[in-house]
Amino acid sequence: MVIIDAGPLVALFDKSEPLHQTCADVLADLRSPLVTTWPAVTEAFYFLKGWDVGQRELWDFILAGGLRIDDIPIERHGRMRELMKKYADNPMDLADASLVAVAEIHKIRKVFTLDRSDFNRYRPKHCSHFEVIP
Repeated sequence: MVIIDAGPLVALFDKSEPLHQTCADVLADLRSPLVTTWPAVTEAFYFLKGWDVGQRELWDFILAGGLRIDDIPIERHGRMRELMKKYADNPMDLADASLVAVAEIHKIRKVFTLDRSDFNRYRPKHCSHFEVIP
């Protein structure tokens, strides 16, 4: 499995995004299922500028099974809080905290994100670092 952040979702479904083709190429090459969280999906819908600028396509992708949206068990909410506190010097948002928590649950190392600097500094419990793509 590969964790997918909001940035690639926006770039994939808004063709005017500078990294649209890069993200489309990465998606075409991936052989693992994509996993995300509702906070990351919410962020992606916010940045997609309307129904005709990617929101419809993102919904179609979700409903066609293009990615799995994991719910975060209540037992992991404390972990998200802990992560946000740990990275408070360069604030971690809720979407990133939820993605790290889900990665830890499923022991996922690969993260498809455009937020390379943040995910390179996050240190999940299950591995020394994330493998960030692209």
